[in-house]
Amino acid sequence: MNVSEDPLIKRGPTLIALEWLAIASSVVVAAGLAYVVAARYYLNWPAAGVHTIVMVAAIWLYMTGALIASQSRQHLVVDYLSHRLKTPRARAIHRFIVSVLVLIIVVAFAYWTLRMFMWGSRFSTTMAELGIPVWVPQAAIGLNAVGSLIYALRDVYQSLMALRHGGH
Repeated sequence: MNVSEDPLIKRGPTLIALEWLAIASSVVVAAGLAYVVAARYYLNWPAAGVHTIVMVAAIWLYMTGALIASQSRQHLVVDYLSHRLKTPRARAIHRFIVSVLVLIIVVAFAYWTLRMFMWGSRFSTTMAELGIPVWVPQAAIGLNAVGSLIYALRDVYQSLMALRHGGH
């Protein structure tokens, strides 16, 4: 089944907000890198601090993109085996196993993210040049951890329900 055909995956306000955040981050990364190249090589202008802004925007872009992939079940897609399985029950078992494995990975990621926040809360660190607080890029990682955990739990629940109903 194609992801866009899945009735449980809707293009709701959360997905739209994530997409706009990814677009905004992409624009900041592209514009920032274009400025750095033009400023350094053509105009001899300073580009101090722009790298920091681009790095923060890139972190938000990566984490938002990963969350969008989790929302639409496009993470860790290896469909060779799932296409070779003949019965709906076998596909349901496969989907359940994959969703549990993804949940285990996401729980580990969420735990490490929590540890990162606990460690970072002991300091009031800022990034070089512009003084951007370290929690700004870390918030992207936290958003991804929480969102991915929610989506992984959703996938385990839905695959368990499909398994209970014989794969349908």
